[in-house]
Amino acid sequence: MSRLLHVSSSPRGPRSESLALAATFLDTYREHNPLDDVDTLDLWDGTLPDFGPAAAAAKMAVFAGEEPQGAAAEAWSRAVATFRRFDSYDRYLFSVPMWNAGIPYVLKQFIDVVSQPGMVFGFDPVSGYTGLLRGKKAALVLTSAVYGPGRGPAFGSDFQAPYLRDWLAWAGVPDVEEVAFRPDLATADAAADRLRAHEAARRLAAKF
Repeated sequence: MSRLLHVSSSPRGPRSESLALAATFLDTYREHNPLDDVDTLDLWDGTLPDFGPAAAAAKMAVFAGEEPQGAAAEAWSRAVATFRRFDSYDRYLFSVPMWNAGIPYVLKQFIDVVSQPGMVFGFDPVSGYTGLLRGKKAALVLTSAVYGPGRGPAFGSDFQAPYLRDWLAWAGVPDVEEVAFRPDLATADAAADRLRAHEAARRLAAKF
């Protein structure tokens, strides 16, 4: 039995293409894995801690082998709790709309909160970083309204998928698959592309 966490980074609710694709994925996953735990972390629900001066001070204290104190200790405790929830799952689904060629800032905030020494990564001054998330796999549901592969630079760039894949590999999760909905603007009709994306989401979920 596995535990799957859907990390949702779109604030658009029922109008979100990425959330619609995620729903298709999750419905299919539940059909094929009825005993698995499936949960959603809505990054817009107000529970995600910030990562400001106190949290940054705590991180640097930990790097130095010190114990965070005062406000730094409180901020560190919130970061640890967020990481522990994330780490308690062995499968992840990230639903991610493209914002300004990259990812929504709230997802970057989540990544900054959980990416801590001794949690997501270890570090050695000689050998460098080591990812500590072991035995996990991830699926990415990616959407964009203008950018698409094969379109010229005037239609944007993709720092969405490469960033997420790089972060997951750095954290110790190289097993990553993705489904993308990037409608063909030339046709002015996204319906066929949408159907193909949802079918791809079903196929991926069935084997995930």
